[in-house]
Amino acid sequence: MTYIPATSAEAVTLAVDGCRALAAAGQSDIVWGHPSVRDPDGRGAWMKCSGWGFEEVDASRIVLVGPDGAVLAGDGPRHIEYPIHTEIMAARPDVGAVVHTHPAAACAFAALDVQLRPLDHAGALFCYPQIPRFGLTGGLIKTRELGRLLAAALGDAVACLMPQHGIVACGPDLPAAVMTAVLLDRACRTQLTAMAAGHLRSWGDEADTVAKRGDVWSAGQLQAGFAYLLRQARLARPRPPPGSRLGLSQPATSRPHRSLAHRLSPDQVTRTRASGDATR
Repeated sequence: MTYIPATSAEAVTLAVDGCRALAAAGQSDIVWGHPSVRDPDGRGAWMKCSGWGFEEVDASRIVLVGPDGAVLAGDGPRHIEYPIHTEIMAARPDVGAVVHTHPAAACAFAALDVQLRPLDHAGALFCYPQIPRFGLTGGLIKTRELGRLLAAALGDAVACLMPQHGIVACGPDLPAAVMTAVLLDRACRTQLTAMAAGHLRSWGDEADTVAKRGDVWSAGQLQAGFAYLLRQARLARPRPPPGSRLGLSQPATSRPHRSLAHRLSPDQVTRTRASGDATR
């Protein structure tokens, strides 16, 4: 199975799957954070609209964002931190997908300013060389220049810690980017747990860690992990009652939000959509 989209429709489907996989992995942060998929025609990045949680996203909540921030396709406001995605993709032709999230363990670990050690399989992905940190700002990446600086800090790595903010992960396809984000948080959590118990005394050396990385985190293994997260996401989604039309056109979880929108006046809806651009 290929995870490189050939059409816009395939990119939209992948972007939805990325959101649902991240939700299943526990990387939700209410309505903040976002995965993206490179547009097959080179126009920008497909990502979710702002204002929605990962588990709420369906195809109607995916937009194509150009390098200048213009919404080129789809209906909804884009995230203010779109330059994370578009600038990394511009700097890295090998990257087909980017993930930006705010996982608690990774954020806590980044604040310690210590090296990440290969204490488990997950840690092997981020050592030798050491995972980079973006220390210029802990604020929002809301300009193209900040996006370029983040891309420069990332370099040719698969992920970057963003102290006081979150993480960014990338890969040749969406499964690799999503699983890299998930594994980074796991590696950080493992080391935080070990450090809470005492001084670190043992971790993998470079030769063993690099050799292990090729075995345990092959493209096939990353895709298997991604497929598992999608299965978990499907199990977690509520099923409509028998005979009900609820959820035939969109997920049942989205209906309360439709109802809320219906209670707003046209002026309120316009103001809500106009302000949505400020959502990170």
